Amino acid sequence: MIKFGTLLFLILLQSSVVQATQSECAILLHGMGRTHFSMGLIKDVLKEQGYHVWSESYPSLTKSVDELTVPTIESGLTYCKNVNAKKIHFITHSLGGIVVRHYLQDHQIPNLGRIVMLAPPNKGSEIADQMKDGFFYRSIMGPAGQVLGTDDKSLPNRLKPIRGEIGIIAGEKEGSSWFLPEIPGEDDGKVAVERTKLAEMKDFLKVKSGHTFIMRDDEVISQVIFFLQNGKFKRNGDSAAE
Repeated sequence: MIKFGTLLFLILLQSSVVQATQSECAILLHGMGRTHFSMGLIKDVLKEQGYHVWSESYPSLTKSVDELTVPTIESGLTYCKNVNAKKIHFITHSLGGIVVRHYLQDHQIPNLGRIVMLAPPNKGSEIADQMKDGFFYRSIMGPAGQVLGTDDKSLPNRLKPIRGEIGIIAGEKEGSSWFLPEIPGEDDGKVAVERTKLAEMKDFLKVKSGHTFIMRDDEVISQVIFFLQNGKFKRNGDSAAE
């Protein structure tokens, strides 16, 4: 049985965490072909933790990354400014990670907090290599889908390192890849684990999850919150936030 003093301490601790996050804002960026609904579970948990959250759909299938980056990011930044956020975090899925990297090439966010990327094709994807010239891929994935290859000229590989505390979570799916069995090494069905990494990342975590639903995984959501609060992912022995 938990003693009254211990229970009171836990309540006060949780209250202090929520109060601390009330001055923090999280911008959620979904993946290609998805909508803000795909980030709904993460949004709900962040709000429960006291964060202000911006999560809106952006035209990932109809506009190029150049065209959609600034309007999308600055819409989120305006929301965070309007709620007087002292710190702004980003949580991204897949293409969303490339969008925030692209924005930070030429823009600074003075109160930038931490960035958590879920299954980002940071070094491109073999899917784009093999399918970008196909009629149906071009028609469905639009201009953004044409620039996510693995060669040196692809957009992800042309982006320079960015500042900020970056945590990356990659998925590993059992069995053959959904599209290309030839994807090298471990992968989440669409992106190779090694291609999610960045030299400037602060921490990296691999989980048992496929690309499409990694943002809805309970463990992943828990790790997102832990990274925002601690600047690292939770390992055995880690407990309370800093």
